[in-house]
Amino acid sequence: MTDRRDGKNLTHSIVHDLGTAIVTGVYSDKRPFPTESELCGEYQASRPVLREAVKMLTSKGLLAALPRRGTWVQPEAQWNLLDPDILGWILERKFSARLLQEFTQVRAAVEPAAAALAAQVRDDSQLRPIAQAIERMRAAARGEDDPLESDIAFHVAILRATNNRFYAQFTDLITTALRFSIRATNRYKGVRQASIPDHKSVADAIMAHRPEAAAKAMRKLIQEVLDLTAAAQSKPAAALRPARRPARSTR
Repeated sequence: MTDRRDGKNLTHSIVHDLGTAIVTGVYSDKRPFPTESELCGEYQASRPVLREAVKMLTSKGLLAALPRRGTWVQPEAQWNLLDPDILGWILERKFSARLLQEFTQVRAAVEPAAAALAAQVRDDSQLRPIAQAIERMRAAARGEDDPLESDIAFHVAILRATNNRFYAQFTDLITTALRFSIRATNRYKGVRQASIPDHKSVADAIMAHRPEAAAKAMRKLIQEVLDLTAAAQSKPAAALRPARRPARSTR
C-alpha cells in the first residue's frame, strides 16, 4: 500500500514539474523533450511511474508519443488551455500583456452574460456569498483580508449564482485570469485592491433582479482591464505607473 501511494505521489510530482517546464517554455515543440531513460534517472522513478506521468500530460494535449519516435511537446494550439493544471502552470510564466489581453477578452465574453443571468435566476442563498465578498473587499481595504482573494471570491460567487453548470466550469479560468491580471495592475498602476463601488454596482444589480444593469456594470469592470492591457502593449511600465497616488484595482 505504501509503495502504491508513494508511486502515485511521485507521478503527480513529475506531472507538475514537467507540465510547468513545458508551459513555461523549458521544453517546447522546438526544444527536444528528454528521453524516458533520462527522465527515469533525473526523477529516480521506475518506467511505469514515468509512463503514467507522460500519459497524463498527453491527455492534457501537452505531449504526444509514438513507438520508435519517442515523446515530443505539442504546439500550444493542441493544449487543453481550460485544464485546471495548465491554467495553474500558466501563472508560472513571465508576465505577458498579450496573454492578459486574451484572458480578459474571454472574461468580457463570459462574465457580463453570467452577471445578467445571475440577476435573473439567483436565489437568496446565492446572494450571501456575493455580499460577503464585498465585505471582504472592505476588510481588505483596511488591511484585514487579502485583496486578490476577496476579488476572486466575488467573481466566482457570481458564476455560481447563474445556476448554470457550464458557467460554473469557468471558475478556474476566471480565477487564473484574475491572478494573472494582478501582475498588470501592480506593474502598470501600483494597484493592490479592488474598486469596491464598481463591484458593488454589479452586486446591487444582481440583488435587484436587473440583468441589463448587472451586465453593464460587469462590462465596465472588465473594459478597464482591457484598456490597461492595450496601454501596456503600447507603453513601457514606467510610463504607466503614477509617481504618487494610491490606486485601486480595475477588476
